[in-house]
Amino acid sequence: MSDSPIRVMVVDDERAVRTLHGRYLAETPGFVVAASVDTGEAAVARAAQGDIDLMLLDMQLPGISGVEVLQQLYRLMPHPPSVIVLSSARDAVTVRQALSARVVGYLVKPFTAEVLRERLREFRSSFAPMIPAERPRPLAQSEIDRMLNRGDAHTGPAVNAGSVARSWQLESDAGGLPKGLAPQTLARVLDQLDSVTPVSVLQLAEACEISRPTARRYLEYLVDRGRADVSHRYGRRGRPEVLYRLAAG
Repeated sequence: MSDSPIRVMVVDDERAVRTLHGRYLAETPGFVVAASVDTGEAAVARAAQGDIDLMLLDMQLPGISGVEVLQQLYRLMPHPPSVIVLSSARDAVTVRQALSARVVGYLVKPFTAEVLRERLREFRSSFAPMIPAERPRPLAQSEIDRMLNRGDAHTGPAVNAGSVARSWQLESDAGGLPKGLAPQTLARVLDQLDSVTPVSVLQLAEACEISRPTARRYLEYLVDRGRADVSHRYGRRGRPEVLYRLAAG
């Protein structure tokens, strides 16, 4: 375990909450508040500087949500900071998505100072500073060809929507779609979905030139079949916007 303090970024849209969590950190030996931000975009930008060890992350943020912060961190950074979620969000979708992003803790608000300090002490007991990996050697053409032949080239979360659309087209032609859903429209919907960048029902409806109720039916069908994931974007006021992305895998 390193003797250097663990550098922490607190991410919450409420100033009072950031101040409170910062005080809890200051009272816990071995930790220092290195940054305090109020939006997901600011969290990603600050983490990208590479000097944050741990992020205390709220899920319900204006702009991009906490789930999207996690996804962007793993997409943009080879060694993203560890994350403990501190949030009132407790719906199954949000929790499952956070856990799938390999967060090291998930505390539901409200919680006591001692509960957070205990989680921080547990984290520090196993923390080791990231040592940059040895620079990988370039692959020979023959190795690249073998990877392509075995299908090993796909190593990240990105999904080719076009190939998924074609496979679903075959399934749809075989009679796999419920009444009212058309294979051609399903293919158009899948072509507009991405595994990284989410879209709203309105955005999808406009891109596919279909009505919002129709777009919602196709999206709900894909979610039910495990082919699309749902997330939420929280604004400062009002109901959260429901977003959809292509499921990885």
